[in-house]
Amino acid sequence: MADVNLITTILGIIVAAIICWLNFVIIDTYFGLPEQPGVKGARLVGESVKNRNGDIAGGFFQGNILCSPDASAGTLLAACAYLVLGIPGGIIAALFVFIGNRLCADPGYAGSCGALTMTIILYLTSFVGLTPQMFIVGMVIAILTIQGVDQVAASKLIGKIAKKFSRHAEE
Repeated sequence: MADVNLITTILGIIVAAIICWLNFVIIDTYFGLPEQPGVKGARLVGESVKNRNGDIAGGFFQGNILCSPDASAGTLLAACAYLVLGIPGGIIAALFVFIGNRLCADPGYAGSCGALTMTIILYLTSFVGLTPQMFIVGMVIAILTIQGVDQVAASKLIGKIAKKFSRHAEE
């Protein structure tokens, strides 16, 4: 019985990671993170990635999510807050991300949108047995695929996605 629970949990984390990845990458791309550095520091990350043969748009994306709470942070914070307070927690997380964006002088709303969509996703997926804990672990994995494993390869993937959304940086 313990093996079944472990397998179910691992599968849940994998599904949650995929959902989290799609949630934050689509929202952040839609809001234009690959187009230009929106906050201080993002240009440095983008240029560093480009200098290592990466894609400048993917580098800007990585820099923007590193330097300001965008949909990646919103998704993670919403999962944590939903675990503690349910739907109101997700809404509070969106408010905190909104405040964080203003403190970083970030004019966008990707983080708040990511927190709100994650709250809806958490509610809907709870009916099929996915838990907020699975999404917390899944979001950490999703962030690692963009920021921690191979920045250059991730930048190229994000660059391709940005081109599909017509959100690629001018080079």
